[in-house]
Amino acid sequence: MYMNLFSNYNKKQEREENTDVFPFISYKGLQLKLSKLSKTSLLLFICYGVDKCFAVLRQMIIGRQFGLSPELDVFNIANNLPDMLFTLISGGALSMALIPVMSDIINKDGKNAGWKLFSSIANLFFLCAIVLAILTAIFAEPLVSSEIGIAPGFTAEQQTAVIRLMRMNLIAMLIFALSGLFVGGLQANQHFLMPALAPIFYNIGQIFGAMILAPSEPYHIGPLFLPCFGMGIDGLVGGVILGAAAHLLIQVPALIRHHFHWYPRIEFHDEQVRRVLRILGPRILSVFFVQLIFIIRDNYASRLAAGAVTALSYGYMFQQLPETLIGTAIGTAILPSLSLFISDKDIAAYRDVIDKACRIALALSLGAAVIMGVGLGPVISAFFSFDEAQSLLMMRTLQGFLIGLAGHCLLEIANRAFYAQEQALVPLLGTILNVMIYIISGFLLFRTLGASGLSLTDSLAFTGQAVMMLTILANPSIFKRMIKGEGFLPAKTNLTKTLLRALPGAAAAGGICFAVMSIPNINILVKSILGMCSALILYCAVINPELKLLRKF
Repeated sequence: MYMNLFSNYNKKQEREENTDVFPFISYKGLQLKLSKLSKTSLLLFICYGVDKCFAVLRQMIIGRQFGLSPELDVFNIANNLPDMLFTLISGGALSMALIPVMSDIINKDGKNAGWKLFSSIANLFFLCAIVLAILTAIFAEPLVSSEIGIAPGFTAEQQTAVIRLMRMNLIAMLIFALSGLFVGGLQANQHFLMPALAPIFYNIGQIFGAMILAPSEPYHIGPLFLPCFGMGIDGLVGGVILGAAAHLLIQVPALIRHHFHWYPRIEFHDEQVRRVLRILGPRILSVFFVQLIFIIRDNYASRLAAGAVTALSYGYMFQQLPETLIGTAIGTAILPSLSLFISDKDIAAYRDVIDKACRIALALSLGAAVIMGVGLGPVISAFFSFDEAQSLLMMRTLQGFLIGLAGHCLLEIANRAFYAQEQALVPLLGTILNVMIYIISGFLLFRTLGASGLSLTDSLAFTGQAVMMLTILANPSIFKRMIKGEGFLPAKTNLTKTLLRALPGAAAAGGICFAVMSIPNINILVKSILGMCSALILYCAVINPELKLLRKF
């Protein structure tokens, strides 16, 4: 039943899918049937959307307390190295390597065999997490203050605070390491709900830290006054730790449902374990280089005026909202299916899924980037209570990130297309190209353009990587020694048609948004919202073919 996941490939499968979450959408008696990937993408879109709403609420609360301040710069930089370690150990690195192999084993040998593989990999990498956490805590000072460290431009007092908070964050990193492993195991079992809900609970934990642990004066909801502990940015880290614990615990019911069993072993001699490790080596290097970009960004930003680090963190967060809803949701939904298509040598279905995914992601991301870049400024200013200078810094930084939104979304799909083939070398080369572009462009742009120069650098680097990887997917003869077989994108793709339709449509939508915002004698926040809604309606009409394609995806 795992072999074909689309209604046009298997009618029986479609009937079985009607028992799943979102079996159809009903509107005035009309039942709109969805393929399994459409349902999974819709589920992830909704969950990720709720997560991003909580993330924006969290940042609004934190922003109103701390502003674009040196203190908040310290908190944001202190998070980045533990986040990097988590991602290397059990975040994107391990999931990309584990899911294709574990999906194949579950398909052929059942869940118990899959959990045996999972246990060997999880045991190994959780031990690695503990060792790395200890080493990071011991060498925290040079990691922060050296010229090639994460915050050489900070004052001695700020560096001391970064070291303290970073060591506290390592507790959350260890919890996340375990939780991230479970996310990969559940997704390999084609279970997406609890892993998608986990980030929501992570944000709830952080909101608790921001509203109760951090403030020195209590928040109140009507007559009700919340307790406050006055911990400042230490309270924000306490919220991160609580959120990490919630991220882990919410997945327990799904693990029970899928008969999770832990085996206390690490079997290096097992061929399936070696199979994962062969993919994992290049994947870890790829993720390391991606995370290195954030370290380089912080290194450059620490040399700029106060508030630059936080402006980059906020700008990246807002860019990640559509990137997660579009690129990550689609990429997460298709990876187990792509892996099974490759396992069954169903290259036609594999190509079809990638082509549709790229077209949908490109169409949605281009419009989102332009509409947000034109209309979001007043909303951000109102949410965070920024002054005019802070709002200008924030929007210029965000606009730099949004230029690369389509590249980020396409990269989510291209990466998974290669990992489904258990091919990790090309993504590694793409990431090396990314880092090279980032180092050179960032050095040239950050001193003249400030924080917006670094966000523009991000767009150039990730878009360049996406273009390279899609080119190789369409023309594998470029790297014959790395990819064997035929091309993995259709010979006649409609991606160019989508681009030629979406670009002028996005420009027209941006023009409509700007025109509405220019109407006099109306509150700027109201004009911003009306402008973005009007632009969205127009743009949806332009990309109607891709919206129809989404239902058949």
